[in-house]
Amino acid sequence: MKNGRTLFSPSVERALMLLEAVRSQPHGVTLAELLAQLDISRSTLFVLLHTLKALGYLEQAEKRGRYRAGPRLLAWRGSPFPLSSSEMLSAFFQEAEMLGLGETVALFVPLEEQEVLMLGQVESRREVRSVFKTGQRLPAESAPGQVFYSEVDEATQLQGYCVALRGDALDLAFPICPDGIFPTAALVLSLPAFRGDERTIQEMLPRLRAMAARLSYRFGATTYSPWRSEMTEVQEVLPLDEAQIQAVLKAPWAARLACVRPDGTPHVVPVWYEWDGKAFHVLAWKGSRWGEYLCLNPQVSLTVDEPFLPLRRVVVKGIARPEFDANDPRLSRLLERLRRRYLGLHRRSLPTIQLARSFSILPSSLKGWQGWV
Repeated sequence: MKNGRTLFSPSVERALMLLEAVRSQPHGVTLAELLAQLDISRSTLFVLLHTLKALGYLEQAEKRGRYRAGPRLLAWRGSPFPLSSSEMLSAFFQEAEMLGLGETVALFVPLEEQEVLMLGQVESRREVRSVFKTGQRLPAESAPGQVFYSEVDEATQLQGYCVALRGDALDLAFPICPDGIFPTAALVLSLPAFRGDERTIQEMLPRLRAMAARLSYRFGATTYSPWRSEMTEVQEVLPLDEAQIQAVLKAPWAARLACVRPDGTPHVVPVWYEWDGKAFHVLAWKGSRWGEYLCLNPQVSLTVDEPFLPLRRVVVKGIARPEFDANDPRLSRLLERLRRRYLGLHRRSLPTIQLARSFSILPSSLKGWQGWV
């Protein structure tokens, strides 16, 4: 208040009204729809949209496409998640169906009473299986309860999950962190204890960690370091063996493709990829300059890395060759496989995308490490 008058900022009000309008439409809103909803001039609206996009509060899948909530706006979600959040459950079911572990996976959120609540699950189809009751609550000492209510020690931080027996069942809980650090939901794997031997668990861990991290990204995270306000230093750098390299490449991480511009300067772009065990396959949209660069100079490198400890990464060097052009139906089939790999089986639609071509990259060098370099 100043001189008896309450200070008021119309520009702040307009920005907040715009964010509320976009946030209320999960599938996006057009420029025309925003102009109809908001008492804002076209020129002012353009400035706000451009600013909020640059700051990460809004995003567009394509030029002149719908405006959607960006990662920073999505990260405004409160804790715990509202039980009516169909968007969160939809993301969980999409990811769970891609997981393919053959055991029950569930989604839990914390309650005020030092308990956790099961929001949804995908049951194992095995004859002997572990399942949760609809709306089941578990105490703080349960595996998902430990994610929120226990003091997580360094060993748990390093392994990235909490574990507990529940009768004849073994539960593993992985934190889901919209801000990358503090858990607000937990992904839980539950299986009969007699099947939970060390070898079985180690085989499942990479896919479970990847799912928890990817859900965190979908809810707004830009990094994934659960429970850590500061990253613990990893002292030892170790090479990955063939099985570990394959595990990293099978996880749904995007790759960074590095190529060379005609003037000799480097160009790096994130890409979706498919690895078939012999070659990488990547897509270039129409207007992607890097596709032109590869046609002029096919020497490339790819980097694929996990965003959590033990910080595994794979670095690839190779030659890129044009593969399928826009008229080849195999290009659309490759896009569909990538869509399933990165977005889930039940993603209702993708923005209309003009594909230019695909490239296959045959590695001349493929190496992996874990730890700090």
